[in-house]
Amino acid sequence: MHGWELGWNKGARADTLERLKARLDAISKDRPILLVGWSLGGLFARELARVAPDRVRAVVTLGSPFSGDPRQNNVWRLYERVAGHSVVNPPLPRITDKPAVPHLAFWSRGDGIVAPRSARGLDHERDEAVELRCTHMGFGVSVRTVRTVVHEIDRFLKNHA
Repeated sequence: MHGWELGWNKGARADTLERLKARLDAISKDRPILLVGWSLGGLFARELARVAPDRVRAVVTLGSPFSGDPRQNNVWRLYERVAGHSVVNPPLPRITDKPAVPHLAFWSRGDGIVAPRSARGLDHERDEAVELRCTHMGFGVSVRTVRTVVHEIDRFLKNHA
């Protein structure tokens, strides 16, 4: 497992995809890897898979607002203050169609930050969606949730070999 190693995530920047492609090169140049992104990290993972599909095995998003109106989520105003740009006009393209690699989306009705519809997406925006019972922070810190995520990723990858 490899972290992103790009410091604090303060929102999308014009060079985010270039930096992520360089990180991808540092991790593996010879075989596709699984990208797992939590919240905004899931949007970055989807866009990286879109620009480098031959380098990505699959994308997994955890409570990531990849679908629908970005203002349907509860922290869009805070995001705009931290990132310094509008959620409807980010420096990266906002494409809701599924990338050209398998995509598994985890979502939760109890997220509290990202709207369930936004993280679940529509059928054409991802391959599968799995509902979890957790809060937004629970995607990354709940032992029960992480166990379920690992199990579901394993199942998903076997079904999309």
